Amino acid sequence: MNTRPDQPLRLGTRRSKLAMSQSGHVAEAVRAITGRPVELVEITTYGDVSREHLAQIGGTGVFVTALRDALLRGEVDFAVHSLKDLPTAQPDDLVIAAMPQREDARDALVARDGLTFEQLPDGARIGTGSPRRTAQLNHLARSLGKRIETVPIRGNVDTRIGFVRDGELDAVVLAAAGLNRIGRGDEATDLLSVDSILPAPGQGALAVECPASSTDLIAALARLDDPHTRAAVTAERSLLAALEAGCSAPVGAFADLLADGRIVNEMRLRGVVGTLDGSTLVQLSTTGPVPQSYDEAMALGRELADEMLAKGAAGLMGERSL
Repeated sequence: MNTRPDQPLRLGTRRSKLAMSQSGHVAEAVRAITGRPVELVEITTYGDVSREHLAQIGGTGVFVTALRDALLRGEVDFAVHSLKDLPTAQPDDLVIAAMPQREDARDALVARDGLTFEQLPDGARIGTGSPRRTAQLNHLARSLGKRIETVPIRGNVDTRIGFVRDGELDAVVLAAAGLNRIGRGDEATDLLSVDSILPAPGQGALAVECPASSTDLIAALARLDDPHTRAAVTAERSLLAALEAGCSAPVGAFADLLADGRIVNEMRLRGVVGTLDGSTLVQLSTTGPVPQSYDEAMALGRELADEMLAKGAAGLMGERSL
C-alpha cells in the first residue's frame, strides 16, 4: 500500500459505465475516511471482452480475475466488485475489507410501452443472460397461465435496453441496483418482488477487496462495512457454495432482516433452484436469529442448502444427482 498521505490510493475497477459509477461512489467514501486522494485504475476483464454467454465461459470469476491479479501484483491498492460476480471461495491473500450498505436487490423489468410483467402478451420475448432469471421468469409466467420466450443476451445496460427500444425484444430483465447506480432506475417498468423472483446471491451488494497484508487500509475500509449487509450476503453465498453452483447455475437466494418494531431480531433466508423451463422449482426458506458472526451466517446458508438438496435441488441444477 502507498503510505505517503499525499499519494493517491489506486482503486481497481472494470471499465463499464456501471462499474465506474459504483467504484466512483466508493472512491468518494474512501477519500472522506482517509483524507487521501483516490484514483480509478481501469482494468479490462475476460468477461468484458468475451462475447460468449456467461454460462459458456464459466460464469463466476470472469469479471474478477484480472482485478485480483492487479491487486496481487501491487498495481492497485484495492478493488471494487459487484458481489454477485465473486466466486464463493475467498483467496487467502486477499480480504473483503468492506461490504457497504446494499442497494435494491430486486430484478427490474424494462418493457416496451411501460408494461409490467403481468401485462406482457402471451409469447412475449424477454432478454436475459441468466439461467436463474430464465427459470424463475418461466415459472412466474406459468403461474399466470401464459407463455414467454426467454432470449439469451449479453452486453451493458445501454445494449440490453436497446433491444427493447429497437423492437427486437418485448422486455429485458436487469438488476435494479445497476439501473439505480447509473441514474436510470426510472426506466424500469416493473420491479419484480422477491416473493416471485429471488435475486442472485449477493445481488445489489458491493465487495471492497484488498491484499491481506494491507492492514492499515483494511482497518480504514472497514468503516464502510454494513454488518447487516455482510450477514445477509454471507448467508446467501454460503447457500450457493453448499449447492456447489456457480453463477451459471439457476440458483436464487435472498436474506432479509425481520424487525419487531425497530429492533431487528431475525433473518429469513430464501433459496430457489429450478429447471430452465420453469416447470419445477425447489424453493425453501429458513428463519433464525440474525447471525452475529461469519460462522453463524455460513451455517444458516448450509442448513437451507441441505434442506434443498434433500428436496432434489441437485438434479435440477444438472450438477450431480442424489
